[in-house]
Amino acid sequence: MSKTRLTLHELNGLVRETIELAMPDEYWVEAELSECHEGRGGHCYMELIEKDPRTATPVAKASAKCWASKWMLVRPCFERATGQRLAAGMKVLLKVYPQFHEAYGFSWIVTDIDPTYTLGDMARKRQEIIRQLKEEGVFDLQKELELPVFCQRIAVISSETAAGYGDFCNQLADNPYAFQFRTQLFPAVMQGEGVEQGVIAALDRIYAQSSQFDCVVIIRGGGATSDMSGFDTLALAENVANFPLPIITGIGHERDESVLDMVSHTRVKTPTAAAAFLVAHLKEVADVLAECESRLVKYSGNKLMALHTQLAAVAESIPRLFSVVKTRQEARLNMLFSRMLGQMQQHLVGQQSRLESLERHLPLIVGHRLETERHRLQLIEEKTKSLDPALLLRRGYSITTKDGRTVRDPRQLREGDEIETRVEKGVIRSTVK
Repeated sequence: MSKTRLTLHELNGLVRETIELAMPDEYWVEAELSECHEGRGGHCYMELIEKDPRTATPVAKASAKCWASKWMLVRPCFERATGQRLAAGMKVLLKVYPQFHEAYGFSWIVTDIDPTYTLGDMARKRQEIIRQLKEEGVFDLQKELELPVFCQRIAVISSETAAGYGDFCNQLADNPYAFQFRTQLFPAVMQGEGVEQGVIAALDRIYAQSSQFDCVVIIRGGGATSDMSGFDTLALAENVANFPLPIITGIGHERDESVLDMVSHTRVKTPTAAAAFLVAHLKEVADVLAECESRLVKYSGNKLMALHTQLAAVAESIPRLFSVVKTRQEARLNMLFSRMLGQMQQHLVGQQSRLESLERHLPLIVGHRLETERHRLQLIEEKTKSLDPALLLRRGYSITTKDGRTVRDPRQLREGDEIETRVEKGVIRSTVK
């Protein structure tokens, strides 16, 4: 039995014909984009994937293409409806037909994209983020912060080259009230896939020196509405919601409210609107201060008038009061003088009586004291006589001295020392041998 042999090109041709015959229609297919980019010639190349909803494991993959002629129509329609560009991670509903090429293999050819399906999926993701933020209890944390009264030190997160950043700074610098603001830029990517990481990194740098700022302003100007997806992420929303300083956002147009806008302290439309908000806040503070100043001046004037009236009344009453006080004090002094004279006289009488008594008893006291002292002297004299060395000598005792000092111990003497021995009738001089 002979074998029928086909070339690869012939075999692929049979596959192409089979597919064209078996699947002649177009189909709407749900899938997730794992890759999406424009190639040379304006064609769009996509990688489609389907995941198991429980394990997120891929269960199907396929390549898809949208030729430039269709892509030029499909892309603007999709971006206008969703406000987003097609990007990896999006859920899409594509209208496709199968194509198998002998040289390039199989691919789905995209002829249309239903933006309402993607909008629904985006809305679902946003609602899931909002639900999770509310469950964590952080969704309204920024709203609970109070904007400082003198909010003039501003940390700005924006692209360094963005026109909106320049508009913001000019609006603050040229405000009609000559208020002074100090701004510091913390550059970050404000469109595309780097938004989340860039803004979070900028917030981290601001947090490290948060005591130097009153609030944070996140602004974005000049970008397309299709670049807003970076502001709808859970990680960025959590960082903003938990930030200790009030955060003001001006990143989109009136109809484009991101999750970041929802969790921020204040959301405005544009960078210039953010500057106008800060100027208006400071103007309110200035108006309150001006009103307080006016009330303080009025109150002070009224108080001074009342005090002036009281002072005039006191001045009029001083002569009368002085006369009354003078009379009272004179009477009091007279009474005190009389009491003092009485007490002095009484004291003098007492002292006079004491002196007379002392005068009567003084001779007796002096005589008694002299007798006592005379007796004490006699006792001292007798004791002194009993201690006289001459009495000891008369009793047969002697006193030996060396160099005028009494010798009490023989060991004090050395051979050749001259000593004197005093006895009752004289002195004996000797030499120690």
